[in-house]
Amino acid sequence: MPHPASEVTTIKQFILTSLQEMNYDVADIDDDSQLGPAGADVSSLALVELAVRVEDAYGVKFSEDEAEELAGKTVGEFCLIVAGMATTKTAE
Repeated sequence: MPHPASEVTTIKQFILTSLQEMNYDVADIDDDSQLGPAGADVSSLALVELAVRVEDAYGVKFSEDEAEELAGKTVGEFCLIVAGMATTKTAE
């Protein structure tokens, strides 16, 4: 089942706000921006912090493998992953 656009937009805004709070410039970041060195250039330590913030805010949990793969994900992909995990969690 597709995720409501409003849910994905809310997650994206949370991610961008979190990155701003971690002193990243988000002006040029969009759904197609990769989180890692090829895009937003978020450091591995900051990606861990971002994952923890998302886990706390949305009640989801990333495995170690999933967390390591975040650098290769785009912002849009990350939002869809979180939305899917949150939907699964609420369905349990």
